Amino acid sequence: MSVAMDHTGPWTVADVLALPEDRTVRHELLGESLLVSPAPGSSHQRASFHLHTLLRTAAITAGAPVDILEAVNVVMPSGLAVPDVIVCDSAVTESDGARMDAEAVLLAVEVVTPGSRAMDQVKPFLYAEAGIPHFWRLELAPAPMLVVHELEDGSYTERLTALAGTTTHLKAPFPLDVDPAVLTQK
Repeated sequence: MSVAMDHTGPWTVADVLALPEDRTVRHELLGESLLVSPAPGSSHQRASFHLHTLLRTAAITAGAPVDILEAVNVVMPSGLAVPDVIVCDSAVTESDGARMDAEAVLLAVEVVTPGSRAMDQVKPFLYAEAGIPHFWRLELAPAPMLVVHELEDGSYTERLTALAGTTTHLKAPFPLDVDPAVLTQK
């Protein structure tokens, strides 16, 4: 029997972080409700890895003092989320904790697949409430596309959509050229 089945009462960030590590699921907290989702599939993981690599290379080229991380617990005012990829202040990642406060996150990215679509539609509201300046949504189907949002007056404004087969130059959080088709290649 899992710890989650034995839990009674509302969930807290501390409760979720105390769960045993389980790479087959992701635990997230929305308000006081625990959300459990299966680990992402191979197409999702491939896109996340390629995006991580692209962001890391661009950050190094720009001399940006950031780290690029995947599937990190980010604590926000309304709970805890696990973005697929984040860009965060490198000074905060010096300790190897199991969590990161949203204030250190510059960019949160969600890779959208059919299984993650419902939660991925809620997360941008949580990220905006937490003050994360940039949010990207990478859609894998029917064709890869990257939708870029920036925080403006407490909510995200869509700035551009990068389509597969077209290289788009992005300026924030640092200069980066991206073609969403490349992110899904084997």
